[in-house]
Amino acid sequence: MRPCLILGCCLATIASAAEPPSIPAGTIAHKKELLFSDDFEGATHPKVWHDVVPTFVFEKGMLKGTQTRDQNIPAADGKPAVTPHAAVYGLEIPTKDSVVEVKIRFEGASMLDVEFDDRKFEGSHYGHLCRAQVRLDKVVLLDERDGSQSNTLIELRKDAAKNKEAIEQLLASHRATFPTKLEAGKWYLFVVETVGEEMRVTIDGQPAGYLKSPGIGHATKSKIELGVAGKDGFFDDIKVWNAEPAKR
Repeated sequence: MRPCLILGCCLATIASAAEPPSIPAGTIAHKKELLFSDDFEGATHPKVWHDVVPTFVFEKGMLKGTQTRDQNIPAADGKPAVTPHAAVYGLEIPTKDSVVEVKIRFEGASMLDVEFDDRKFEGSHYGHLCRAQVRLDKVVLLDERDGSQSNTLIELRKDAAKNKEAIEQLLASHRATFPTKLEAGKWYLFVVETVGEEMRVTIDGQPAGYLKSPGIGHATKSKIELGVAGKDGFFDDIKVWNAEPAKR
């Protein structure tokens, strides 16, 4: 697994000075057929689950993620360098517009997220498209295809000092940050809606984040991934629906 281009992908997000967009009060996505569900009970689980970056385990009817790649390890003895990266667990579920619903709980984790990728897409690092991150104090929505993981950013960062302002503008224009107040040890229902170029997030039914950006509208989101930074984060009762734009 190649590391993300910047820590903002998985561990931290540079604060944007711009005011966040207003969040639609109502849903932007109408649920269609249920594509996937898992309550994490029992000894076996759907084969579409797979490791992307360790470490995840099924524990007491929940999915537990723990970041174990948490330090820089220089290249040595013929082995490549290792950089910090959140734990990531993946689902091979192709979608375009969707609703992802999952219960989340912080138990030492600094960040939990739902991500969308297209590994065949070569216009961004590792096919990263977009994601919705949750921390105890904020929600961050990211268009990674055209922002933090884009080929444009790769080129700009080749001369980071010269292109500092352009880099900051690129990152800021493809993300939105919203304050929130969550508690460790408490379960929350986290819902991520993606329709066209829009992504909307709710927590326990309350609007918590919104972003409209071109990368969200990528035609094929071949993978849905769950991420955990820090120790530990839990997921339960995940459901994924195909969706279409809701009447607004």
